[in-house]
Amino acid sequence: MNPPIRHLLPLFVLLMAALRCGAAAGGDGEGFCSAEPAGECSGGQPLYWKVTHPTLAPAHLQDLPGFTRSVYKRDHALITPESHVFSPLPDWTNTLGAYLISPAIGAHFTMYLASMQDGSKSALPPKDVERLVFVLQGSISLSVGSGATHSLLVDSYAYLPANMKHSIISDESTTVVIFERRYSAIEDYHPDLIVGSTDKQPLLETPGEVFQLRKLLPTSMPYDFNIHIMDFQPGEYLNVKEVHYNQHGLLLLEGQGIYRLGDSWYPVQAGDTIWMAPFVPQWYAALGKTKTRYLLYKDVNRNPLI
Repeated sequence: MNPPIRHLLPLFVLLMAALRCGAAAGGDGEGFCSAEPAGECSGGQPLYWKVTHPTLAPAHLQDLPGFTRSVYKRDHALITPESHVFSPLPDWTNTLGAYLISPAIGAHFTMYLASMQDGSKSALPPKDVERLVFVLQGSISLSVGSGATHSLLVDSYAYLPANMKHSIISDESTTVVIFERRYSAIEDYHPDLIVGSTDKQPLLETPGEVFQLRKLLPTSMPYDFNIHIMDFQPGEYLNVKEVHYNQHGLLLLEGQGIYRLGDSWYPVQAGDTIWMAPFVPQWYAALGKTKTRYLLYKDVNRNPLI
């Protein structure tokens, strides 16, 4: 292939995606990029509703036996809802889980969905493993060893330091996403319990970028990972084509767009999960009618030689 033409391929992919979105918007409103404007035609659905009810839901693919948008490669993976496999979570009560990212894929953390019902109760993570819980649907009650109890609604989260006694209970249909990793300890540094919600976190400066950024955990040394909440308006994209040593686990909470991973370009939507290995080239552009919001795991504050 002629080199100049090869360099135009990414622009061609984006152009074709945009044209498909335009066609969908002018049709019956059921296309991949035809998400309805929030608060107008969406029927007043709750926040993050499309994580568990995606536009391209598994039911929509029943007439395509064997089809999935999921992809696994050496340095990245896209895990889409039609590929989720739920099974009872070990030692949890009345709870099904779907592991989306784990060390088996090459990650140093796990990321999984927990589907809880009335009477569901969590188990503790393994010894020396820290945990972050983020509520996608429903609500949970968090009790910690000190006797304190916290009620967490959609868009709320809790960070539990390694070896902290706690339990998570639900009395309604609830979905949470959970991140766990073995804590990388540094002498004289000890993380604290953190309970909060996305809307209480300040917007942070993003020099050279247009997206909005919030961080759910403190940026100080006791914390060896953080969770970023990133918002893009339709048509906005990352200016930096990132390549770095950090790993990522991403869950698209709202919207849709195009994600570049390595030399591949993927249409993505709310409910999709992405694993990014260290040094995989990565880039995102938001498409459609509504904003994109995604939740992003990132390891921080540790020397990569350790």
